[in-house]
Amino acid sequence: MTHTHEPREANWPEGRDLPDNLFRFDITAEDPKTHARCGVFHTAHGDVPTPIFMPVGTKATVKGLMPQQVEDLGAKIILNNTYHLAMRPGADLVAEMGGVHEFMRWDKPILTDSGGFQVFSHNEFMKLTNEGVSFRAVEYDGARIHWTPEDNMAIAEKLGSDICMQLDQCPGYPATRAYVERAVELSSMWGERCWKAHTRPDQALFGIVQGGMHMDLRLRSLAHLEECGDFPGYGIGGYSVGEDHETMFETLEPLVSDHMPRHKPRYLMGVGNPTTLVRAVAAGVDMFDCVLPTRTARVGTAFSSEGRLNLKNARFKHDHGVLDEGCDCPACAGGFSRAYIHHLVRQHEMLGGILLSQHNIRYLLRLMERVRASIAEGTYAEFYRDWMNSPASNDF
Repeated sequence: MTHTHEPREANWPEGRDLPDNLFRFDITAEDPKTHARCGVFHTAHGDVPTPIFMPVGTKATVKGLMPQQVEDLGAKIILNNTYHLAMRPGADLVAEMGGVHEFMRWDKPILTDSGGFQVFSHNEFMKLTNEGVSFRAVEYDGARIHWTPEDNMAIAEKLGSDICMQLDQCPGYPATRAYVERAVELSSMWGERCWKAHTRPDQALFGIVQGGMHMDLRLRSLAHLEECGDFPGYGIGGYSVGEDHETMFETLEPLVSDHMPRHKPRYLMGVGNPTTLVRAVAAGVDMFDCVLPTRTARVGTAFSSEGRLNLKNARFKHDHGVLDEGCDCPACAGGFSRAYIHHLVRQHEMLGGILLSQHNIRYLLRLMERVRASIAEGTYAEFYRDWMNSPASNDF
Protein backbone atom coordinates (compact mmCIF):
# COMPACT_ATOMS: atom_id res chain seq x y z
CA MET A 1 0.00 0.00 0.00
CA THR A 2 1.21 3.50 -0.78
CA HIS A 3 0.45 6.58 1.29
CA THR A 4 1.04 10.27 0.78
CA HIS A 5 1.45 12.67 3.67
CA GLU A 6 -1.04 15.44 4.26
CA PRO A 7 0.15 18.93 5.26
CA ARG A 8 1.78 19.25 8.68
CA GLU A 9 -1.20 21.01 10.20
CA ALA A 10 -3.68 18.37 8.99
CA ASN A 11 -6.16 17.20 11.65
CA TRP A 12 -5.22 20.00 14.07
CA PRO A 13 -8.22 22.26 14.81
CA GLU A 14 -8.24 25.37 12.66
CA GLY A 15 -7.33 28.54 14.51
CA ARG A 16 -5.91 26.67 17.49
CA ASP A 17 -2.23 27.12 18.27
CA LEU A 18 -0.03 24.24 19.32
CA PRO A 19 0.94 24.59 23.00
CA ASP A 20 4.48 25.87 23.56
CA ASN A 21 5.32 23.06 25.98
CA LEU A 22 4.01 20.27 23.73
CA PHE A 23 5.87 16.98 24.41
CA ARG A 24 8.10 18.46 27.09
CA PHE A 25 8.88 16.10 29.94
CA ASP A 26 9.25 17.82 33.30
CA ILE A 27 10.79 15.81 36.14
CA THR A 28 9.06 16.95 39.33
CA ALA A 29 10.59 14.67 41.97
CA GLU A 30 13.36 12.06 42.30
CA ASP A 31 13.70 9.46 45.01
CA PRO A 32 17.03 9.80 46.88
CA LYS A 33 17.64 6.04 47.32
CA THR A 34 16.38 4.57 44.03
CA HIS A 35 16.19 5.69 40.41
CA ALA A 36 12.44 6.33 40.68
CA ARG A 37 11.20 9.73 39.51
CA CYS A 38 7.95 11.61 39.05
CA GLY A 39 7.30 13.66 35.96
CA VAL A 40 4.75 15.24 33.66
CA PHE A 41 4.65 14.62 29.91
CA HIS A 42 2.73 17.35 28.09
CA THR A 43 0.51 16.43 25.12
CA ALA A 44 -2.11 18.17 23.02
CA HIS A 45 -4.90 16.40 24.91
CA GLY A 46 -3.58 16.98 28.40
CA ASP A 47 -0.74 16.30 30.79
CA VAL A 48 0.31 12.77 31.70
CA PRO A 49 1.69 12.34 35.24
CA THR A 50 4.36 9.68 35.57
CA PRO A 51 4.93 6.95 36.62
CA ILE A 52 1.72 5.94 34.87
CA PHE A 53 -0.10 2.79 33.81
CA MET A 54 -2.00 3.02 30.52
CA PRO A 55 -5.11 0.82 30.17
CA VAL A 56 -5.24 -0.88 26.78
CA GLY A 57 -8.15 -0.13 24.45
CA THR A 58 -6.99 -2.37 21.61
CA LYS A 59 -9.74 -1.68 19.06
CA ALA A 60 -10.63 1.83 20.29
CA THR A 61 -12.40 0.45 23.36
CA VAL A 62 -11.30 -0.69 26.80
CA LYS A 63 -13.28 -3.90 26.62
CA GLY A 64 -16.62 -3.74 28.42
CA LEU A 65 -16.21 -0.20 29.78
CA MET A 66 -17.60 3.17 28.73
CA PRO A 67 -14.97 5.91 28.21
CA GLN A 68 -16.41 7.86 31.15
CA GLN A 69 -16.01 4.82 33.38
CA VAL A 70 -12.36 4.51 32.35
CA GLU A 71 -11.83 8.18 33.13
CA ASP A 72 -13.59 7.83 36.48
CA LEU A 73 -11.21 5.01 37.38
CA GLY A 74 -8.39 7.54 37.13
CA ALA A 75 -6.95 6.80 33.68
CA LYS A 76 -4.90 9.72 32.33
CA ILE A 77 -3.97 8.08 29.01
CA ILE A 78 -4.99 4.92 27.17
CA LEU A 79 -3.45 2.82 24.40
CA ASN A 80 -4.94 1.82 21.04
CA ASN A 81 -3.57 -0.84 18.69
CA THR A 82 -2.43 0.40 15.28
CA TYR A 83 -2.52 -3.00 13.59
CA HIS A 84 -6.10 -3.80 14.59
CA LEU A 85 -7.42 -0.31 13.80
CA ALA A 86 -5.63 -0.34 10.44
CA MET A 87 -7.35 -3.63 9.61
CA ARG A 88 -10.79 -2.65 10.93
CA PRO A 89 -12.27 -0.11 10.44
CA GLY A 90 -9.19 1.27 8.63
CA ALA A 91 -7.10 4.39 9.18
CA ASP A 92 -8.93 6.34 6.48
CA LEU A 93 -12.29 5.75 8.16
CA VAL A 94 -10.92 6.78 11.56
CA ALA A 95 -9.48 9.96 10.01
CA GLU A 96 -12.81 10.65 8.31
CA MET A 97 -14.51 10.38 11.71
CA GLY A 98 -12.13 12.94 13.21
CA GLY A 99 -9.35 10.70 14.54
CA VAL A 100 -9.30 8.20 17.39
CA HIS A 101 -10.24 10.72 20.10
CA GLU A 102 -13.46 11.74 18.37
CA PHE A 103 -14.14 8.23 17.08
CA MET A 104 -14.14 6.63 20.53
CA ARG A 105 -15.28 9.73 22.47
CA TRP A 106 -12.15 9.98 24.62
CA ASP A 107 -10.69 13.47 24.99
CA LYS A 108 -7.61 12.61 27.04
CA PRO A 109 -4.24 11.50 25.65
CA ILE A 110 -3.97 8.33 23.54
CA LEU A 111 -0.88 6.31 22.65
CA THR A 112 -0.90 4.05 19.60
CA ASP A 113 1.66 1.30 19.28
CA SER A 114 3.19 0.54 15.89
CA GLY A 115 1.32 -2.73 15.42
CA GLY A 116 4.68 -4.40 14.91
CA PHE A 117 4.23 -6.87 17.76
CA GLN A 118 0.99 -8.14 16.21
CA VAL A 119 2.49 -8.27 12.73
CA PHE A 120 5.47 -10.32 13.90
CA SER A 121 3.21 -12.76 15.74
CA HIS A 122 2.04 -13.99 12.31
CA ASN A 123 5.22 -16.08 12.04
CA GLU A 124 4.94 -18.21 8.88
CA PHE A 125 2.62 -15.62 7.29
CA MET A 126 5.22 -12.86 7.66
CA LYS A 127 8.30 -11.91 5.63
CA LEU A 128 10.93 -9.35 6.57
CA THR A 129 13.13 -7.25 4.30
CA ASN A 130 15.08 -4.04 4.73
CA GLU A 131 12.20 -2.25 3.03
CA GLY A 132 9.53 -3.38 5.46
CA VAL A 133 7.34 -6.31 6.45
CA SER A 134 4.85 -8.34 4.40
CA PHE A 135 2.19 -10.37 6.17
CA ARG A 136 -1.24 -11.91 5.85
CA ALA A 137 -4.01 -10.56 8.07
CA VAL A 138 -5.03 -14.10 9.00
CA GLU A 139 -7.45 -13.08 11.76
CA TYR A 140 -9.29 -10.75 9.38
CA ASP A 141 -9.77 -11.44 5.67
CA GLY A 142 -6.40 -13.06 4.98
CA ALA A 143 -5.33 -10.19 2.75
CA ARG A 144 -1.64 -9.84 1.95
CA ILE A 145 -0.33 -6.52 3.25
CA HIS A 146 3.04 -4.78 2.97
CA TRP A 147 4.06 -2.14 5.48
CA THR A 148 7.08 0.10 5.17
CA PRO A 149 8.06 2.45 7.99
CA GLU A 150 6.60 5.25 5.86
CA ASP A 151 3.28 3.38 5.55
CA ASN A 152 3.24 2.86 9.29
CA MET A 153 3.76 6.56 10.00
CA ALA A 154 1.02 7.54 7.54
CA ILE A 155 -1.40 5.23 9.39
CA ALA A 156 -0.35 6.67 12.77
CA GLU A 157 -0.89 10.22 11.55
CA LYS A 158 -4.36 9.37 10.25
CA LEU A 159 -5.31 7.75 13.55
CA GLY A 160 -4.23 10.95 15.29
CA SER A 161 -2.98 9.67 18.64
CA ASP A 162 -0.93 11.95 20.91
CA ILE A 163 1.97 9.48 20.99
CA CYS A 164 2.83 6.97 18.28
CA MET A 165 5.60 4.39 18.15
CA GLN A 166 8.12 3.64 15.42
CA LEU A 167 7.77 0.43 13.41
CA ASP A 168 10.15 -2.12 14.94
CA GLN A 169 10.87 -5.82 15.00
CA CYS A 170 10.24 -7.43 18.37
CA PRO A 171 12.10 -10.75 18.73
CA GLY A 172 10.69 -13.31 21.15
CA TYR A 173 12.57 -15.24 23.80
CA PRO A 174 14.55 -17.38 23.51
CA ALA A 175 16.21 -16.26 20.28
CA THR A 176 19.72 -16.54 18.89
CA ARG A 177 22.00 -13.56 19.23
CA ALA A 178 22.18 -13.35 15.43
CA TYR A 179 18.39 -13.08 15.20
CA VAL A 180 18.24 -10.39 17.90
CA GLU A 181 21.10 -8.50 16.25
CA ARG A 182 19.23 -8.50 12.93
CA ALA A 183 16.12 -7.21 14.75
CA VAL A 184 18.20 -4.35 16.17
CA GLU A 185 19.54 -3.52 12.70
CA LEU A 186 16.06 -3.47 11.17
CA SER A 187 14.51 -1.56 14.07
CA SER A 188 17.31 1.03 13.94
CA MET A 189 16.97 1.44 10.19
CA TRP A 190 13.19 1.69 10.42
CA GLY A 191 13.38 4.08 13.38
CA GLU A 192 15.41 6.50 11.29
CA ARG A 193 12.96 6.21 8.39
CA CYS A 194 9.99 6.72 10.73
CA TRP A 195 11.66 9.85 12.12
CA LYS A 196 12.12 11.26 8.62
CA ALA A 197 8.59 10.32 7.48
CA HIS A 198 6.69 11.55 10.54
CA THR A 199 5.33 15.07 10.04
CA ARG A 200 2.34 15.58 12.33
CA PRO A 201 3.19 18.36 14.82
CA ASP A 202 0.58 17.46 17.45
CA GLN A 203 1.80 13.84 17.67
CA ALA A 204 4.95 12.65 19.44
CA LEU A 205 6.92 9.85 17.82
CA PHE A 206 8.77 7.58 20.27
CA GLY A 207 11.71 5.42 19.23
CA ILE A 208 11.91 1.84 20.50
CA VAL A 209 15.01 0.30 22.06
CA GLN A 210 15.44 -3.37 21.14
CA GLY A 211 18.24 -5.85 21.83
CA GLY A 212 16.71 -8.74 23.73
CA MET A 213 18.71 -9.77 26.80
CA HIS A 214 22.00 -8.55 25.28
CA MET A 215 23.20 -5.35 26.95
CA ASP A 216 25.58 -4.40 24.15
CA LEU A 217 22.79 -4.70 21.57
CA ARG A 218 20.48 -2.62 23.76
CA LEU A 219 23.10 0.12 23.92
CA ARG A 220 23.72 -0.09 20.17
CA SER A 221 19.98 0.31 19.54
CA LEU A 222 19.70 3.29 21.90
CA ALA A 223 22.78 4.99 20.43
CA HIS A 224 21.43 4.77 16.90
CA LEU A 225 18.07 6.25 17.92
CA GLU A 226 19.80 9.16 19.67
CA GLU A 227 21.88 9.80 16.57
CA CYS A 228 19.09 9.68 13.98
CA GLY A 229 16.49 11.96 15.59
CA ASP A 230 15.38 13.93 18.63
CA PHE A 231 12.68 11.52 19.79
CA PRO A 232 10.53 13.02 22.59
CA GLY A 233 10.52 9.66 24.40
CA TYR A 234 11.60 6.05 24.15
CA GLY A 235 9.81 2.75 24.26
CA ILE A 236 11.65 -0.25 25.67
CA GLY A 237 10.56 -3.23 23.60
CA GLY A 238 11.45 -6.89 23.50
CA TYR A 239 10.80 -7.64 27.17
CA SER A 240 8.00 -9.77 28.62
CA VAL A 241 8.22 -11.95 25.50
CA GLY A 242 8.80 -15.31 27.20
CA GLU A 243 11.67 -14.68 29.61
CA ASP A 244 11.31 -14.84 33.40
CA HIS A 245 11.30 -11.58 35.31
CA GLU A 246 14.79 -12.01 36.82
CA THR A 247 16.24 -12.47 33.34
CA MET A 248 14.43 -9.33 32.17
CA PHE A 249 15.72 -7.16 35.00
CA GLU A 250 19.37 -8.24 34.48
CA THR A 251 19.53 -5.88 31.50
CA LEU A 252 16.47 -3.67 32.04
CA GLU A 253 17.67 -2.14 35.32
CA PRO A 254 21.11 -0.96 34.12
CA LEU A 255 19.73 0.05 30.70
CA VAL A 256 17.16 2.39 32.25
CA SER A 257 19.03 3.67 35.28
CA ASP A 258 22.48 4.16 33.74
CA HIS A 259 22.06 4.71 30.00
CA MET A 260 18.68 6.06 28.87
CA PRO A 261 18.33 9.85 28.49
CA ARG A 262 17.29 11.42 31.77
CA HIS A 263 14.97 14.12 30.44
CA LYS A 264 12.81 11.89 28.24
CA PRO A 265 10.09 9.46 29.32
CA ARG A 266 10.92 5.75 29.34
CA TYR A 267 8.08 3.43 28.39
CA LEU A 268 8.33 -0.30 29.22
CA MET A 269 6.03 -1.85 26.66
CA GLY A 270 3.60 -4.67 27.45
CA VAL A 271 4.37 -5.09 31.16
CA GLY A 272 1.54 -4.87 33.64
CA ASN A 273 1.60 -7.06 36.74
CA PRO A 274 1.79 -4.89 39.89
CA THR A 275 5.11 -6.15 41.26
CA THR A 276 6.94 -5.68 37.97
CA LEU A 277 5.61 -2.11 37.81
CA VAL A 278 6.84 -1.39 41.34
CA ARG A 279 10.28 -2.86 40.58
CA ALA A 280 10.62 -1.16 37.19
CA VAL A 281 9.73 2.23 38.69
CA ALA A 282 12.66 1.78 41.09
CA ALA A 283 14.90 1.41 38.02
CA GLY A 284 13.55 4.65 36.52
CA VAL A 285 10.76 3.52 34.17
CA ASP A 286 7.99 6.10 33.66
CA MET A 287 5.25 4.49 31.55
CA PHE A 288 3.60 1.06 31.31
CA ASP A 289 0.81 -0.66 29.41
CA CYS A 290 -0.63 -4.16 29.40
CA VAL A 291 -3.82 -6.06 28.56
CA LEU A 292 -3.37 -8.04 31.80
CA PRO A 293 -5.91 -6.23 34.04
CA THR A 294 -8.79 -6.63 31.59
CA ARG A 295 -7.78 -9.94 29.98
CA THR A 296 -7.40 -11.68 33.34
CA ALA A 297 -10.60 -10.02 34.55
CA ARG A 298 -12.53 -11.73 31.78
CA VAL A 299 -11.40 -15.11 33.09
CA GLY A 300 -12.22 -14.29 36.70
CA THR A 301 -8.95 -12.99 38.17
CA ALA A 302 -8.46 -10.02 40.48
CA PHE A 303 -5.44 -8.17 41.85
CA SER A 304 -5.53 -7.66 45.61
CA SER A 305 -3.42 -6.87 48.66
CA GLU A 306 -3.57 -10.64 49.33
CA GLY A 307 -2.03 -11.41 45.94
CA ARG A 308 -3.82 -12.51 42.79
CA LEU A 309 -7.29 -14.00 43.36
CA ASN A 310 -8.99 -16.56 41.11
CA LEU A 311 -12.69 -15.90 41.66
CA LYS A 312 -13.58 -19.23 40.05
CA ASN A 313 -12.28 -21.01 43.14
CA ALA A 314 -14.89 -22.61 45.40
CA ARG A 315 -13.36 -20.94 48.47
CA PHE A 316 -15.08 -17.69 47.46
CA LYS A 317 -18.57 -19.18 47.26
CA HIS A 318 -19.55 -17.99 50.77
CA ASP A 319 -17.12 -15.05 51.03
CA HIS A 320 -18.90 -11.87 52.20
CA GLY A 321 -15.85 -9.66 51.68
CA VAL A 322 -15.20 -7.34 48.77
CA LEU A 323 -12.34 -8.00 46.34
CA ASP A 324 -9.90 -5.81 48.29
CA GLU A 325 -10.56 -3.92 51.49
CA GLY A 326 -9.76 -0.23 51.08
CA CYS A 327 -10.17 -0.29 47.29
CA ASP A 328 -12.40 2.50 45.95
CA CYS A 329 -13.31 0.88 42.62
CA PRO A 330 -17.02 0.48 41.71
CA ALA A 331 -16.93 -3.23 42.59
CA CYS A 332 -15.42 -2.75 46.06
CA ALA A 333 -16.98 0.62 46.93
CA GLY A 334 -20.30 -0.73 45.67
CA GLY A 335 -20.16 -3.58 48.16
CA PHE A 336 -20.23 -6.41 45.63
CA SER A 337 -19.10 -9.51 47.53
CA ARG A 338 -16.56 -12.05 46.43
CA ALA A 339 -19.38 -14.60 46.63
CA TYR A 340 -21.46 -12.61 44.14
CA ILE A 341 -18.57 -12.11 41.74
CA HIS A 342 -17.72 -15.82 42.09
CA HIS A 343 -21.31 -16.55 41.03
CA LEU A 344 -21.09 -14.17 38.04
CA VAL A 345 -17.79 -15.65 36.89
CA ARG A 346 -18.96 -19.25 37.23
CA GLN A 347 -22.14 -18.43 35.27
CA HIS A 348 -20.20 -16.52 32.57
CA GLU A 349 -22.21 -13.37 33.22
CA MET A 350 -20.88 -10.21 31.54
CA LEU A 351 -21.10 -8.22 34.76
CA GLY A 352 -18.42 -10.40 36.36
CA GLY A 353 -15.83 -9.39 33.75
CA ILE A 354 -16.96 -5.76 33.88
CA LEU A 355 -16.64 -5.49 37.67
CA LEU A 356 -13.29 -7.27 37.67
CA SER A 357 -12.01 -5.08 34.81
CA GLN A 358 -12.95 -1.95 36.72
CA HIS A 359 -11.30 -3.31 39.85
CA ASN A 360 -8.06 -4.40 38.17
CA ILE A 361 -7.63 -1.15 36.25
CA ARG A 362 -8.35 0.91 39.34
CA TYR A 363 -5.97 -1.26 41.37
CA LEU A 364 -3.07 -0.47 39.02
CA LEU A 365 -3.97 3.21 38.68
CA ARG A 366 -4.27 3.57 42.45
CA LEU A 367 -0.94 1.76 42.82
CA MET A 368 0.63 4.35 40.51
CA GLU A 369 -0.96 7.15 42.56
CA ARG A 370 0.66 5.70 45.70
CA VAL A 371 3.94 5.29 43.84
CA ARG A 372 3.95 8.94 42.75
CA ALA A 373 3.13 10.10 46.27
CA SER A 374 5.94 8.07 47.83
CA ILE A 375 8.48 9.34 45.26
CA ALA A 376 7.39 12.91 45.96
CA GLU A 377 7.91 12.26 49.68
CA GLY A 378 11.33 10.71 49.08
CA THR A 379 10.24 7.38 50.57
CA TYR A 380 10.05 5.13 47.53
CA ALA A 381 12.80 2.80 48.76
CA GLU A 382 10.66 2.04 51.81
CA PHE A 383 7.52 1.67 49.66
CA TYR A 384 9.36 -0.77 47.41
CA ARG A 385 10.70 -2.80 50.35
CA ASP A 386 7.28 -2.98 52.01
CA TRP A 387 5.63 -4.03 48.76
CA MET A 388 8.10 -6.82 48.08
CA ASN A 389 7.57 -8.15 51.62
CA SER A 390 3.77 -8.06 51.35
CA PRO A 391 1.32 -10.73 50.09
CA ALA A 392 0.40 -8.32 47.28
CA SER A 393 3.69 -9.14 45.55
CA ASN A 394 2.42 -12.70 44.87
CA ASP A 395 0.75 -11.61 41.64
CA PHE A 396 2.36 -13.81 38.97
